[in-house]
Amino acid sequence: MTTVIDDAPFTGFHRRLSIACSGGPLLDGYILSIIGTALIGMTAELNLSTGDTQLIGAASLVGMFIGGALFGILTDRFGREIMYTADLVVMGLCSILSFWAESTWLIVILRFVLGMAVAADYPIATSLLGEWLPIKQRGKLLGFQIIAWYMGSVLAYVVGYLLLTFGGNGSWRWQVASAAVLCAFFLIVRQSTAPESPRWLAEHGKADKAAALVEKYLHVRVDPDDLVEKHSEQKGSLRELFGPKYRKRIVFCCGFFVCQVAVLFAMLTFGPQILESFGMPSGTWMDTLGVGLISLVFLIGCLPAMRLIDTIGRRPTIIWCFGLMIIPVLFIGIWPSMPAMLAFVMLCLYAFFCGGPNVLDWTYPNELFPTHIRATAVGIATSVSRIGAALGTYLLPWSLNHLGMGPTFLYAAGLTAVGFGICVWGAPETKGATLQSAAE
Repeated sequence: MTTVIDDAPFTGFHRRLSIACSGGPLLDGYILSIIGTALIGMTAELNLSTGDTQLIGAASLVGMFIGGALFGILTDRFGREIMYTADLVVMGLCSILSFWAESTWLIVILRFVLGMAVAADYPIATSLLGEWLPIKQRGKLLGFQIIAWYMGSVLAYVVGYLLLTFGGNGSWRWQVASAAVLCAFFLIVRQSTAPESPRWLAEHGKADKAAALVEKYLHVRVDPDDLVEKHSEQKGSLRELFGPKYRKRIVFCCGFFVCQVAVLFAMLTFGPQILESFGMPSGTWMDTLGVGLISLVFLIGCLPAMRLIDTIGRRPTIIWCFGLMIIPVLFIGIWPSMPAMLAFVMLCLYAFFCGGPNVLDWTYPNELFPTHIRATAVGIATSVSRIGAALGTYLLPWSLNHLGMGPTFLYAAGLTAVGFGICVWGAPETKGATLQSAAE
């Protein structure tokens, strides 16, 4: 297969496509975070019980679990372009309908559908982006997608804080509906930058159309036959994904993703309560801007990691980062009565070191599998990661109440150590490899 796409110069087209594809992760961060501030007013107005709030919080994660796996398979079967804008339409409609919700169950249903749409975007957009990017920018710009997630999260907490400050608890309806503005923006961006993946077209007997797209967007003539990859006869099957050739890779991608997000989501969700237990102030400020600050530290940690994966490589970056992530949570577990500021520093260090796994969450699944099962692999990894997110989010408060701070963080350190072991066992090196050779 020709390497014309891998070796192409980086152009404005790649930049626009990267921004367009970042819409899904940014909306994910925004939608999952804005519900945290909206629940402050929603609980009072709708008289929600603790069970109601847990159900609302879980609905989107359950939707993401189903949506990631389902739409990953559909994306490999029917193409990236077809659903590239449809999922944003669904997100926008659900956000607008949430404004008029009067019952817990309607909110739960809308959050479930939102979760499905958000998770659908990961295999759609990241596969499309990865299949257009040249080698030198592939790792960096696939890694940028997680930065977009944290940007969405920070933005959600800032918007939530402002609406709560000036609109009071009744502003929760505007908070949940505000995601529609972002959906509209990225719909406009995507409609102007929405070509199908030439690799997918060539895989499905449309090599002539693929070659025409390469010439149009990369300004290079290519023989259509040179765009066709060599692959198994079992196109896009789960059996092939979990078969002998790719089993280790999918277990690695799902394994490190779960070990990372279980602790990460717990810290993002209950960061204010954790810091409050060390003596730091609580209240609306900490529940909004305080969590936004924690998200910002996670974002900052991604910046050096984006460079490291293209200098020292993917494997050393993820192994070293997972190893360093163990230290701060282990320190809190051993010394749970430490001063508040020291505990804050420890949480910030964990967030910073988490940058390596963060930027590889979608880079690895897109690089380690061929075109015909790439989106399926991304979707499965995303779905499984949401099991970790749900477990971390709902086990942390139970553990804090029944076991205490020390044992809870020792368990977090243990889970992070498991992730470290998975990376030592299974993390391959794909730096500098073409997309096809990385998958092989």
